[in-house]
Amino acid sequence: MKETGSGNLTTISHILLLGFGDLKELWILFFIGFLAVYIISMALNLLLVVLVALDPHLHTPMYFFLSSLSCLEMISTSNISPMMLAGLQTGAVAISLGGCLVQLYLFGALATVECFLLAAMSYDRYLAVCHPLRYPSLMDGRVCGRLVAGCWVGGLLFMGMVSLSLTALSFCGPREIDHYFCDYQPLLGLSCTDTSGVQKATFFLSFIPASPFLLTVASYMCIAWAVLRVPSALGKCKTFSTCSSHLTVVTLFYGTLVAIYMSPRASTGLNSSKALSLLYTAITPLLNPLVYSLRNQEVSKAYRRVARMVSSGGYATGWSPGYHRILEDEGWKGPQEVV
Repeated sequence: MKETGSGNLTTISHILLLGFGDLKELWILFFIGFLAVYIISMALNLLLVVLVALDPHLHTPMYFFLSSLSCLEMISTSNISPMMLAGLQTGAVAISLGGCLVQLYLFGALATVECFLLAAMSYDRYLAVCHPLRYPSLMDGRVCGRLVAGCWVGGLLFMGMVSLSLTALSFCGPREIDHYFCDYQPLLGLSCTDTSGVQKATFFLSFIPASPFLLTVASYMCIAWAVLRVPSALGKCKTFSTCSSHLTVVTLFYGTLVAIYMSPRASTGLNSSKALSLLYTAITPLLNPLVYSLRNQEVSKAYRRVARMVSSGGYATGWSPGYHRILEDEGWKGPQEVV
């Protein structure tokens, strides 16, 4: 620690993440369980990215957004899980103050990017359901690329402003955080300067990621109104089925965020706060590809086609021609929006 000009206050250079040190008797079970979750999550999200890239059936805007979401989930869980696993082995992990700020920046930026990306996906569903005839022209490849790029730029800039406000603070201890990663509130607790200005600025900046939530709600209100106007029950079910997977993912994402950051602090202890954080940082990246795999027949069919191609040795004799022969055998006539 370094001396400052404010009496006996010292500036910390490293922070100790206590993680789950209070559950030492269960660390082996926790380590094996979270390692399995991390590996499976990375594998499933990578599989979705590969399937969307290889299968022409999935060359639609919705699956382009889905593959972007899977890439985001892989980066997000890799930002948190390795350090959490290291902490389960050693009991605590030391991280530099700069490294802690970087981890917090990535965590907040990726969460904001996901907010924007889910809003873009809901807008895509709105166009597909409410404007089906104009959908191909309104949501082409160029528009999809710009929307995804805008999501990333918006998320990175938002958290950049929040992180910039944190750099004005002095951190003098205690040098321990009772968490498994550098979250916003625990880090503010280490500041030896007044944080009210930073908290007010963050409160007003939080309206930026709140706007995509409102867009998502508005999109689904329009979708619900369109579904209600469908005359037959079968038609209603078929129309709504195009949105069910995305709606499930949106519910999981915002439900965990509300539980973590908007629940009353008095009724939420440290252990329950860490348990809720696990839902977002470890479990949600695993559930998202499972939701799209289990609830979407096209993804399941694409997996079977790729598995059939690999098992038949098509990768050795020429992937593309052999794969397209399989598609032709199934009567495929070109990319089209899945409904």
